[in-house]
Amino acid sequence: MNNLFINSVEVTGGFWKKYQKITVENIIPYQEKAIKDQIEGIEPSHAVDNFINAGKKLAGAKDYADFYGMVFQDSDVAKWLEAASFSLAKYPDEKLSARIDELVELVSKAQESDGYLDTYFTLKRPDQKWKNLHDAHELYCAGHFIEAGVAHYEVTGKTNLFKIVCKLADCIYEHFITQKHEGYPGHPEIELALLKLARSTGNAKYAELAKHFIDVRGVDPEFYNKEMQSRSWNVWGSESVNPSYHQCHKPVREQTTAEGHAVRAGYLFTAMADLAFETKDTELFAACKRLWQNITQKRMYVTGGIGSTNQGEAFTVDYDLPNDTTYSETCAAISLMMFARQMLRNEKLGEYGDIMEQALYNTVLAGMQLDGRRFFYVNPLEAVPGISGVAVTHRHDLPERPGWYGCACCPPNVARTISDIADYAWQLDGSTLFCVLFIDNKLELPDYGIKITEKTEYPYDGRITFELEKADSANAGSAAAVETLAVRLPHWAKGAKWQAECGVRVKDGFIYFDLSKLNGATTAKQAAKLAIEIDLHLEPRKIWCNSSVPANSGKVCFAFGPLIYCAEEADNGKLLDLFVQRNAIPVVQPFAEELGGIRKMQVAAVRALHKGGALYFEDEPQLEKAEMTLIPYYAWANRGLNQMRVWLPQC
Repeated sequence: MNNLFINSVEVTGGFWKKYQKITVENIIPYQEKAIKDQIEGIEPSHAVDNFINAGKKLAGAKDYADFYGMVFQDSDVAKWLEAASFSLAKYPDEKLSARIDELVELVSKAQESDGYLDTYFTLKRPDQKWKNLHDAHELYCAGHFIEAGVAHYEVTGKTNLFKIVCKLADCIYEHFITQKHEGYPGHPEIELALLKLARSTGNAKYAELAKHFIDVRGVDPEFYNKEMQSRSWNVWGSESVNPSYHQCHKPVREQTTAEGHAVRAGYLFTAMADLAFETKDTELFAACKRLWQNITQKRMYVTGGIGSTNQGEAFTVDYDLPNDTTYSETCAAISLMMFARQMLRNEKLGEYGDIMEQALYNTVLAGMQLDGRRFFYVNPLEAVPGISGVAVTHRHDLPERPGWYGCACCPPNVARTISDIADYAWQLDGSTLFCVLFIDNKLELPDYGIKITEKTEYPYDGRITFELEKADSANAGSAAAVETLAVRLPHWAKGAKWQAECGVRVKDGFIYFDLSKLNGATTAKQAAKLAIEIDLHLEPRKIWCNSSVPANSGKVCFAFGPLIYCAEEADNGKLLDLFVQRNAIPVVQPFAEELGGIRKMQVAAVRALHKGGALYFEDEPQLEKAEMTLIPYYAWANRGLNQMRVWLPQC
């Protein structure tokens, strides 16, 4: 079972209940209309139409239209199916379920008799399948469909989509394993999907195929060059092969730095960490650890974003983290969350949960308007209208979220992540249950003999309570009871305190609570329930940056719990004249209804008063005292066009 917690956790209130409600009521319906071209004024998708037309062509009809959109347009449909499937776990909707089945039927008609499924090639290049692994995204799209099929099956029990993706995986296995054709995905993704399929089906051949793609990657760094020279066409009108860009410059076990396209890297590293866990491959995990450390210590934004340049949506070099020309794609932050989740399965270190949380509450949530109807692809840490989105160097860094994209990978990715938040929040390892993210929820695992009610107003309040009960099970004895609850202790929670009538120990960023008192209860009068109270003691914090990052020299940023804060012009007037006072103590304000319910932060500042409009001048500006108001970064760009800064200069 891949998604153990999607069916066993109910988000009951607080921050994530609100976001799941937005996802179910706004994001999923909006995105369904977008992929079906039912929203006026946004860039057309035709993603569903491509399946309709591929089905017509395969049925012998003459009235089908050509493929439209990006070569990976199919993946938008797959990710929507996955998000919608996850939503059904706790928000049953017969009409949505029926629409999923209708879409699955369209997909089934677009699948070829041997299991092949990709509308671009079916409609546009039927004789060129598997001949452009470098750029054409066949295996990437297949991976997203496999993930959707696994999610749909594990949530609903239906096999209509599951059978399609198993047949698709069999087709790929036949080509690359049975027939021994060379190659591996230009855009990694299918590797992690195949490992999910192997767990869901119990069929080891899918894990074998995933391992094959990981093992052969980079053994011949010139593979894509050779492939390119063997054909006369490409996808984008031109083609340039850089092995580092595709993470194939070396075999994966020899790689030491995160290179190339950030999303591709994140998905690849996720699969590597998953495979290392499943096979106990210590060499592969050591490579994952090196890559993790390189990303998080030298190539990651304070918001948990990765990928610092629009030139290939890629990593560059250590400490190159510009704020106003960053890329920091929403999908890349999600891939970092996925990587963190798999690293935590291998090694129980709280830092993996810390980074997962950092990416989630900042870059991932910033990728979506608060109402779930507009989206960022790129997540800058500084925006200046008139430059951002306008200057040739800044055109990708938009100061306002568009309604949709021709390349719309990020919006459905956010939807599936929020819908499946429970499987990021919890992990089970043997008899230890790990609470990784803090959400207001009820968890019930009858086969493991436990029920938990978690209450919290996190991320704006650090108090968390757990009420644990023994759960009766019809399958008692089939699985070990949970003997320990491990709650992540964030690295910033210096003053955290806890209270529990049980044994407690702290190790590697987790607080371990011994549940033997609960499990040993034999009567209702004994320890039928166990209460645990934790206070992470949230306080506003200042964060400084390594001096090797030139963009942040002389600057500071502010945080509260997992939330990175930013300043917007809407609260402060022109930001570029403001400097934080060096010894200022930030103060977090009470809840405000504004921006969906946030807690603002106040910090003392000074404003430089400039005379005239000269470009350069020699009269020193006068300084006057001022107050800066900061808001959580995820809430920026919800009040019209205005300046924004995360890193603030000091004076």
